[in-house]
Amino acid sequence: MPNTYNGLINIYKEAGYTSNDVVARLRGILHQKKIGHTGTLDPDAVGVLVVCLGNGTKMCDMLTDHDKEYIAVCKLGVETDTQDLSGNVVGSLEVNVSRQELHEAVKAFVGEYDQIPPMYSAIKIGGKRLYELAREGKTVERKARRINIEAISILDDSRLEDEGLFTMEVKCSKGTYIRTLCHDIGQRLGCGAAMAHLTRTAVGSFHLEDAVTLDRVEELRDQGLLDEVIKSTEVLFKDMDYVHIKEAFLPKLRNGNPFKFTDIVDEHLPDEQDVVEKDAEYPDKTRIRVYGLDNVFYGIYYYDARTKMFKVEKFFYESN
Repeated sequence: MPNTYNGLINIYKEAGYTSNDVVARLRGILHQKKIGHTGTLDPDAVGVLVVCLGNGTKMCDMLTDHDKEYIAVCKLGVETDTQDLSGNVVGSLEVNVSRQELHEAVKAFVGEYDQIPPMYSAIKIGGKRLYELAREGKTVERKARRINIEAISILDDSRLEDEGLFTMEVKCSKGTYIRTLCHDIGQRLGCGAAMAHLTRTAVGSFHLEDAVTLDRVEELRDQGLLDEVIKSTEVLFKDMDYVHIKEAFLPKLRNGNPFKFTDIVDEHLPDEQDVVEKDAEYPDKTRIRVYGLDNVFYGIYYYDARTKMFKVEKFFYESN
């Protein structure tokens, strides 16, 4: 019987692959179906694509909520229907922008702003993906989405005067379209712009320098070394407090039941008075990692101050 891999793997998505292509190839490499990705990257884009394996697929929605970091090359003076250089040119304008004007324009987008998603995106309107409508030659009204740009840094503006190109690093919230950010910067400068290249350098705690290609995953599989690149599900929660549960309560814990302070292994809880003091240490909705005495990870629980119980938020335990 083939191994079932559980956890997270930081894939370096190469140009030409869609995010679904990566998942499809990984299913072939690992010989398992339960695999999902944590947010699409355009086929031309490269960089970090966190893929969830086995019980790690329960974390896909949590990972899509993480902030992301990108390095983007932007070309001024051109606009396309896709907002990047893979699309059809719909406008060209002369570029007469100084470095100071560029830096000031970019700074204006730091913080929250309402971004209108591009037509070529996977957002659904009326049951159809926007990119499907765009390919039919249709343009529909899209509602602006509030996003947050934590920081933008211009990394290189040496080609600004000759080629209208600059490179920027962007740290942003989920739902941010870097193509649209490039377009909006071009609009602010009055000359238009399109994204020339995109590299995703980080998703939460997953970084570009640790990402592995699909070919490398295949090599590690053949060498029996896949554990070197598959991170356990709890790695995302390493900064969270944790508790161990008493052996007697484990049968109930395995079914996802809530537990009380008295079910926690803690030499500092000998009597009811200590339980009251412990309760004061846990504000309502405090999240913790939960383990058995054998260090098996059961999941993420949160404290419900009203009932004085810890309730399951994400359950990862699977019986063998």
